[in-house]
Amino acid sequence: MPQQKNWKEAALTNPNAVLIDRHPGRSTQTLGLAKEIGTDPALIHEPSVGVVGTKGDSQCYLGVAAKVEAIHEAFRSRIGTGPDQLRFRLVQPEFTIATSDGMRNGTPEMRYSLIGREVTQDALCEHFSATGLAGTIAVVACDKPPVGTLAAMLEHNLPSIIMSDGPIHPGVDPKTGEKLDIVTAFQAAGHPDPEYRHHIACHACPGFGSCGGMFTYNTMQTFIGVLGMQPLHMVAPPSDDARRLTEFPDELVTLLAKMIETDLRPRDIVGRDSLRNATIVAMAIGGSTNALLHAPEIARAAGFAEFWKDIMTPEEFNHLSQHVVPVLTNARPYGKYSMVDIDQVGGVQVIVRELLEAGLLNGETMTCTGETLAEQVARLGAKQADGDVIYSVKAPFKPTGGLRMLGGNLSPDFSAILKLAGVEGGLENNLFRGKARVFDGQQSLLDLLDQTPEVLQDNDMIIVRYEGPSGAPGMPEMLDPTARITTLCRERGIVVALMTDARFSGGSIGLVIGHVGPEAALGGPIAFVENGDEILVDLNINQINCTPLNDPDILAARKRAWDDAVASNGGFHPSLPAADTRLLQRARHMAVPAINGAGLHPHRTVWVRNPRDATPSGFAPHNKFRT
Repeated sequence: MPQQKNWKEAALTNPNAVLIDRHPGRSTQTLGLAKEIGTDPALIHEPSVGVVGTKGDSQCYLGVAAKVEAIHEAFRSRIGTGPDQLRFRLVQPEFTIATSDGMRNGTPEMRYSLIGREVTQDALCEHFSATGLAGTIAVVACDKPPVGTLAAMLEHNLPSIIMSDGPIHPGVDPKTGEKLDIVTAFQAAGHPDPEYRHHIACHACPGFGSCGGMFTYNTMQTFIGVLGMQPLHMVAPPSDDARRLTEFPDELVTLLAKMIETDLRPRDIVGRDSLRNATIVAMAIGGSTNALLHAPEIARAAGFAEFWKDIMTPEEFNHLSQHVVPVLTNARPYGKYSMVDIDQVGGVQVIVRELLEAGLLNGETMTCTGETLAEQVARLGAKQADGDVIYSVKAPFKPTGGLRMLGGNLSPDFSAILKLAGVEGGLENNLFRGKARVFDGQQSLLDLLDQTPEVLQDNDMIIVRYEGPSGAPGMPEMLDPTARITTLCRERGIVVALMTDARFSGGSIGLVIGHVGPEAALGGPIAFVENGDEILVDLNINQINCTPLNDPDILAARKRAWDDAVASNGGFHPSLPAADTRLLQRARHMAVPAINGAGLHPHRTVWVRNPRDATPSGFAPHNKFRT
C-alpha cells in the first residue's frame, strides 16, 4: 500500500477530519456516495477500487451483472477502518456495452463487433483514469470486450484482475440426443426444411454464458489466463457455476488487495515471455484465428511496438505450429467437446501443465495470483490429461498446431491466417489449387448461398474483399457464409475454399483464410484478383498466390484499372460500402492493418516499454487513403 499521509492517518482516528484541508466541492459528492452505498466516509481519500463488467443483448452477457454485484458485495463486506479490514474507497460498478456476434453475423451490424473492442477500451480508459482507480476487478464475456478491457488495464497499469463470466452449456437435440451449439445453428441455415431450422434454433443455446466451444471467447479467456491476468481455475467453469457467485468474488478481492500491497501491476505480468506463452497455448488448443488480431493489440497496450517483431516472428510462429506444438484438445468446432467438458476433466490448467512439462512454456512468468505460472499450476494440483477431452503432448489430438500464417503474392503483409485444425479437406500434400470466384462484399456471397448455392463447384476459391478493417469498415467475421459452405461441402462431398480480408468466428471451419493483407480497400493484391484466376495455397512454403499476378504486366494493368476506379470516385474504391456513422468513419480512416491488430489508432503509436511508463514516445503518420 502507498505510504499514508498525515491527512489520511487523521481520517482513521477522526472521520470528520476528511473535511479538513480537502476541497469541499470535490469531496461533497464522494461523501454522499459513500453514505449511499454503505461505506465509511472516512475512506473517501483512500485508494479507490471497483468492479466493471460488460452488458449486451445476448445470452453471453446475461450472467455478468450477478457476478459484478457479488464482487461489489465482497468488496463492501471487507472494506473499513477496522484492524482486519481493507482501507479502500469503493466506487460503484460500471458497465460497458457490446455487440452480440451470434445475432449479428451476416448482417451490416457485424461491422461493429471488432469496433466494440475499441469502444470498450476507450470507455474503460476513461473510467480507470478519470476515477483514479488504484485497483480493478473486471467480469468479461464474449471475446472483444475482454481484450478491450485488458488493453485498458495495461494502459492504466495499476493493479487489475480479470474473471471470465464463463461459457454456456451445450444444447441437446431432444429428438437425437446430439449436443448442439451456436455453430450447429449456423450450419443449419442452409437446410431446406424451415421446421428443422426452427427446431435447431430452439435447442442450440439454452441458458446463459458465452459460446461454449473452443471458439474465440474460450480461446481468449485461455489466452488471458496464461498471460497471467486471470486465475487459471476461473477460466473454464460455466457461467452458472455457483463458485462464480460464492467463492471467486472473495478470492478476487483478496488477490487484488495483495496486488495493491505489493504494487504488482499488469505490465509486470504481461511481457514478452507471457505473450509467447499465451500464443503457444492458442496453437495448442486449436484456437480462433482472432487470437492473432487480439495479441498485437494486447502487446501494443503492454508497451511493445510490434507483436510480430518484438514477441514472435511469423516464421517462428509457423515453425512452432508445424514442428513443435500439437493440438491437445478434442474441442468444438473441429472436435467433440465444449469448455464445460474441459472444466470437468480439470480445466485449462491441465493443458498448461502438459505444455510446461514438455518444456514448451516459460513457467517463470508472473501472474495475478502473485505466483509464477508454474507455481500456480502446482498449487492448483492440475490433473494429468485424460486422453479423451484433453490429450498429452506425447499423444496429441492433432500432431501439429491449429493455426498457420501465410504470405505469398496475395498476402505480402504475411498476415493471412488459416485455422488448420478446422480444415476438413482440400489440402492433400499440403496443396490446394482452385479457381477464383470473386465477391465485392459479403452480402453478394450470402445472396448466392440463399438463392443458387448449386453453382459452387469443387475446388472453387471464394474471394470476399472490401471487408477489411478500413474497407467494411470494421472487419466483420463471417460465420454465416463459412457455416453454410461447410454444410454444402459435407452434403456434396466437395471442397469450396474461402479467402477474405475480413475475419472469421472461432466457430468457422473448412479451408478458410482470413486477414489477407494489405486489404482490398488499401489497394492490396486481393483487389486485383479476377473470376477464374488460379489460386494456389501451398502449406509447404506457407503461401497463397494468384498465378496471373505473377506476371508483372498483368499485375500492372489490373493495378492501373483499380487506381483509375479509385481516382474517379473521390479517393475510395466504388465497391466500398458507406461508412455512415462516426464510429464507422473512425474505423475507415484510423484502423491499422490486420497484421498490427486492426485497432483504431490515428497514428502508429509506439509505447515506451518501461512497465511503469505509459507515455507515447513517438509515432509515424498513418495516412492510407488517397485524396
